[in-house]
This record gives sequence, C-alpha cells and structure tokens, in this order.
Amino acid sequence: MQNGQRDPGRGPGRLAVVSIGPGYPEFIIPRARQVVEDSQLVVGYKVYLDLLKPVLTTQELVSTGMMGEMERCRLAIDRALAGEKVALVSSGDAGIYGMAALVLEICHARNIRLGPLDAGGKVDLPFEIIPGIPALAAGASLLGAPLTHDFASISLSDLLTPWETIQKRIELAAQGDFIIVLYNPKSKKRDWQLGAVRDLLLKTYSPQTPVGIVRRAMRQGQEIVLTNLAELLNHPIDMQTIIIVGNSTTYIFGQYMITPRGYLNKYELGTESK
Repeated sequence: MQNGQRDPGRGPGRLAVVSIGPGYPEFIIPRARQVVEDSQLVVGYKVYLDLLKPVLTTQELVSTGMMGEMERCRLAIDRALAGEKVALVSSGDAGIYGMAALVLEICHARNIRLGPLDAGGKVDLPFEIIPGIPALAAGASLLGAPLTHDFASISLSDLLTPWETIQKRIELAAQGDFIIVLYNPKSKKRDWQLGAVRDLLLKTYSPQTPVGIVRRAMRQGQEIVLTNLAELLNHPIDMQTIIIVGNSTTYIFGQYMITPRGYLNKYELGTESK
C-alpha cells in the first residue's frame, strides 16, 4: 500500500484490544468478558489464552509464542477489516507495556481510520480498548500499600529500549526519591540487568529500603516476598515477577509494605483503638 492511502477493509467487523488483568478470570472486568464472549476470533499469546479458558466457548483461537507481537496485531487487524469480530487479548492493562500502542501504531502506518463502535461509516474499523488490572496494581494490593505516593514504572527489558536509556531513568527516579516499579526484571537470556539496577539504586537508597517481590500475581503459583534492597538478588525472580522498591519513607508493618501519603503528618491520629 502506498503511503497516505487508506485501507478501508470490507467491514462490518470490529477490533477490541482486551485487557485480561493479572490472570484469574474473576479479575477480568465484565466488559472484557462480554467482548470476548461475543467475538468470533480471539488472538493472543498462548499463556494468556490458557488463562482465558474459563471464559472461552466456540471462538476461533489463534495463538503465538513470545516475540510474536507484530504477527498477532497484524492478524487481528486484517481479520477485523475482513468483517470479523476480533478480540486481541493482552495481560494486565493493554495500555501499560501491552498491545494497545502497537495496534494503534500499525493502524496509523496503514492509515486505517479507527473509532468507537457507534461511529458508523465515519471509520474504517470500529475499535475499542478495554482496560484491566495492571500488574503493578495487582502486585501492590498483595503487598499492602506501597504505591500510595509518587512512583515510576520502568521496564528492564532492553529488547526495544537501549540499556543506557533504562539506566538513566533508574538514576533519575532514584534522585527524585520515587517508589520504583520494575517490570520484566529478569529472563533466562537477560540475567545481569537487575543486579546492575540494584547497584545503581544503592548509590542513592539505603540498603534497608523495603522491597516487595510478587511473582505470578493473582494466578496459579503466586509468590509474595518482602525483603530489602540489599537482599533483593537472593530471591527467585523471572519475567512473571513485579518488583516494587520503596522510597525513603516506605516501611514494613507485619506482612504489609506501606508508603505513607502524609496524612499523619498533617492530621492528628487520635488515641482510640479497638
């Protein structure tokens, strides 16, 4: 297709990028369930389709492995343009390190006009992004309240982002005393970055800074660890792990990690207790 030409498709299909949350079906929002149930085709990473099995019925399923994001998005767009109701599933929230941006980028490059389901003939492809519970929210809820103040979310995967950029973001977030959420902390082929990040953070943060590690949040095999920055590397960590590094005010209370919002510095607590 020449640059600037529109790809009108054959309609009237629709494409929905469906966020499925952290894993268990009970954490999928009702709208996401409805769209998946109404779809003719569901496209996704094989692991995510396996998580969706309790919701699936007679839909055609197309899965790809890791690194198959471009293939999944192109297929979903093409089948929707051909007139099918398509759901492209993404774990967590599709707008946070998920599939939403890639779909929009491809449609922009192909000059496909997208719009709401009720837009009628004003668009080439009815389109919807359905939100979900992101991994950082799922992990935070299991740890307590570590994200109650300003935080930065940083992926350690250097597949698409240069390591120098990631390193700079870590350094600046630490200088700002942000709580830091680390996505994609470690894989079989990428096993040194987390140690490098820990060393960077120790230049600014205390070794005793609380750290929460959540693996497989809200799905089978869930693991929760409370530790500190000095001991971070002594625990099992993989690509299904979310790490939350506290700031200078974060502390541990029993089995909970807490970052104060500042209420008790401004208001009297009172003396009554139960």
